[in-house]
Amino acid sequence: MINKPCIEKPELQQLPQMRERFSFLYLERCKISRADSAITVTEQRGTVHIPAAALSVLLLGPGSNITHRAVELLGDAGTSIVWVGERGVRYYAHGRPLTHSARLLVAQAKAVSNTHSKLAAARKMYQMRFPNEDVSNMTMQQLRGKEGARIRAVYRNSSKEAGVEWHGREYDPDDFSTGTPVNMALSAAHACLYGLAHSVIVAIGCSPGLGFIHVGHEKSFVYDVADLYKAEFTIPLAFKIAAENPEDIGSAVRRAVRDAISGGNLIERMVRDVRRILLQPEDAMQDEEPLVSMLNLWDEKIGLIASGISYRCVDENTNYDDAVDY
Repeated sequence: MINKPCIEKPELQQLPQMRERFSFLYLERCKISRADSAITVTEQRGTVHIPAAALSVLLLGPGSNITHRAVELLGDAGTSIVWVGERGVRYYAHGRPLTHSARLLVAQAKAVSNTHSKLAAARKMYQMRFPNEDVSNMTMQQLRGKEGARIRAVYRNSSKEAGVEWHGREYDPDDFSTGTPVNMALSAAHACLYGLAHSVIVAIGCSPGLGFIHVGHEKSFVYDVADLYKAEFTIPLAFKIAAENPEDIGSAVRRAVRDAISGGNLIERMVRDVRRILLQPEDAMQDEEPLVSMLNLWDEKIGLIASGISYRCVDENTNYDDAVDY
């Protein structure tokens, strides 16, 4: 057997953090492979090389064919792979996180499992939408009504500014092409935003399914997070692209969303906002979790103790200092 030279797998600490990466790349009808530390994308016009660790998420559309070595590289680089449908408007599967720490996941599970803390987290997200108002005493019903009025106003204003007629959000999730141009643009733009939010959530070790406003769905927290940015990013942009009436509206929207996300530092904002939602203020202000393994064992009396040790005592008088390593 011939041993082929290859790039050594990087340690997590050596990889760019999520906030330092590009947003997303959508690919369809091509072959994705690997050359050293880059993925290669081949289609009829030729082949391009893309550094794997520079990407946050790779969206794979219909007709994309990816090799095992490319998936291996993307996994090692902490790049999420999201398999999507035509024009990126359907979600099928995704890749792995960029951290070994479960701290944010534990905080998320703790917050979502208690009515008081769940309401507090939901209010934090609504407060981000209304920074100049106090929503701390509002019920969820009041907050939903307030948010609904805000979004309707965003649609009206975007319609007026772009000169595009607006008759409401109507679309068929199973048939992208049946919607009006602005509804197709909104679907494509929101799909990009969902993919990015999903990637950020998974990359920093949170659960996409444990939401505070949306519940009961595998992507509840994805929708929670994405809704924070629609009024600023995807809704105005979708109306603008619809007014231009491009031949391929899905492709035009994806390029515009990618540029807007990069220009608005949205990935960094998402990471910061998720931490702000889940952690106490003093913890949220600290740097992101170190990308290291934090595996411990749990004890109901002591708390956390070291793993990788064979503990030899079984009674209540055990002195854990007497434990013996293998």
